Amino acid sequence: MLAQLINGKAAAATVVQAVTQATKKLKKEGGVKTGLAVVIVGDDPASHTYVAAKSRIAKECGFSSVQHTLPEETSQQQLMDLVSALNEDDEIHGILVQLPLPKHLDSDAVVQSILPEKDVDGLNVVNAGKVATGDLETGLVSCTPAGAMVLVGRIHGSDLSGLKAVVIGRSNLFGKPMAQLLLHANATVTIAHSRTRDLASVCRGADILVAAVGRAEMVKVDWVKPGATVIDVGINRVAAPERGEGKSRLVGDVDFDAVIAIAGAITPVPGGVGPMTIAMLMANTAKAAWRAAGRQSPLFDRA
Repeated sequence: MLAQLINGKAAAATVVQAVTQATKKLKKEGGVKTGLAVVIVGDDPASHTYVAAKSRIAKECGFSSVQHTLPEETSQQQLMDLVSALNEDDEIHGILVQLPLPKHLDSDAVVQSILPEKDVDGLNVVNAGKVATGDLETGLVSCTPAGAMVLVGRIHGSDLSGLKAVVIGRSNLFGKPMAQLLLHANATVTIAHSRTRDLASVCRGADILVAAVGRAEMVKVDWVKPGATVIDVGINRVAAPERGEGKSRLVGDVDFDAVIAIAGAITPVPGGVGPMTIAMLMANTAKAAWRAAGRQSPLFDRA
């Protein structure tokens, strides 16, 4: 019996639809058009692909989407000045600085300079602190863990009482906030990482296993408890000679072809967590606009 495939595209479409309706409602009732500013520095092709996708979906949601494309040699001061101007612009509710930035720029200083209420990536320490203390009502939650939780919810609902969750990876960007969100939903949570002793046996105890290490197909079938829910956050490009010379394909951190035979549910790569990241970015922008208008934001995480 193969695992149930958790369809991230379908869940993302549900979130985007809810955001679109909320955006229309805010415009009609409050006269507020939701505004998202995206800042990209340099000409990294992957970053430009991501930004194009974000801008397209923002327009689909009915947002006013503004893109600032800056040259590679932009100075720290020029970038900080732009963020400062966007912070003060009442028509902009969300600010997204596309990472990674060119090497000469201090990305953390830039991210921390975004007002917490406009930090739709959820990376400001104020928003991270709210997640850590369980305040999910007034902050903005980092998009990828928020999206991964929506997918967990599709299998287990919103209350994870009695379930053991293991998160492999302890990054500030994903591992730590993911663990906090699972904890908030009443799961018993272990954070595992490169220094964890006997990682395989730790993972085998998990009812919900979340892999976010950035190593292609590292999680093997004997690491997974039969019937477990597996959320694969990794996106790794590997050679695919069977597709022709020089061709590659995307794989996750989990050995999908083997694990699908014993897991209860699993996210594919691509088409799992990836689409949810952009959907939750839209949800955060809509939340920020509703809050700026002094209104209680609808919930978008019940896809």
